[in-house]
Amino acid sequence: MKLTSESYEVTDAFEANELYQRNGWTDGLPIVPPTEAGVLRFLDAAGLAAADVVGIEPVRRRRITAEKLAIAALMAGCLPEYMPVVVAVVKAMCEPQFGLHGSTASTGGSAPLVVVNGPIRIALGMNATHNALANAARANATIGRTIRLFLLNVLGGIPGQLDRSTLGHPGKFTFCVAEDEEDSPWTPLAQERGIAPGQSAVTVMSVESPHQIMNEWTHDPTEVLDTYAAAIRANMLTYSIWEGNYAMVVPKQHRQIFSAAGWDKRRIREYIYETAHVQRREWRTVGKSTIAGLKDEDRTYRALRSPDDLLVVAAGGPAGAFGVILPPWYGKKSLAVTAPISAPKGDVR
Repeated sequence: MKLTSESYEVTDAFEANELYQRNGWTDGLPIVPPTEAGVLRFLDAAGLAAADVVGIEPVRRRRITAEKLAIAALMAGCLPEYMPVVVAVVKAMCEPQFGLHGSTASTGGSAPLVVVNGPIRIALGMNATHNALANAARANATIGRTIRLFLLNVLGGIPGQLDRSTLGHPGKFTFCVAEDEEDSPWTPLAQERGIAPGQSAVTVMSVESPHQIMNEWTHDPTEVLDTYAAAIRANMLTYSIWEGNYAMVVPKQHRQIFSAAGWDKRRIREYIYETAHVQRREWRTVGKSTIAGLKDEDRTYRALRSPDDLLVVAAGGPAGAFGVILPPWYGKKSLAVTAPISAPKGDVR
């Protein structure tokens, strides 16, 4: 198999890192030098040829080859067996409804959130519990980082150039979580979104920074959900009022409250749909009086177009009455996409 990417001769791994830093080919962190032999191992793990087209970026029509993804995955510190997940994520991001170009170039500073479901989570040792949204597993960290390196080097998402983020957030280094299916009473996210039971899959969504909430003073599921809904309403007032996908990450302590009350994900989504809304006049309370009066101030804006817009993810450590709301980048201009993970022939995943 022949690779087409340009090659460079360096004396050692340290100089390889310095080369990548000087040329802006990394996210500021050290990389694993992508040798030809290493790239070929990654391609073989995914059952792909170097020239295979994984996806096409819809706006600029850039062809994304398996070779370029393998290079990014190796650079990020992945193991070869992570490649099928990376491929599925990029395929999902290339769907037009994801809004890949806009979410990468916007001043809003969103990051791709990756949620992994199915048997592959266990096979790769992915983390779904303690520190679920942060540094607790190699697979989570490096799969998420691969997507950032791919955006930098394949699509040109360089800060100050194509990437015009005013602030960004730490999820732009890596943002990948596995759902805690084994310790959850609920249907996994991917299965809710049309993936067959037992099939591994990814869901990708462009999100702003996480809004962590806490409510440890009640066992009433409606009161707990009122706290989550308050975080959504705060986002609508202080950031963006437009409806679209929101993600809600629910750790075990809150899951136990919902489960004891017989609340499944569907009922949670319906409650949030009914309660997460604001009136235009409320913008006056957050310093936006100039635009509050431009239209009917009594108009009600909902966070979600329908209950199905809310992604409910079971993840997080077993202790602590916390949760997270992940707001959308730009309402319905960038929607979550779920895609199956295709395993190479002979792989049971």
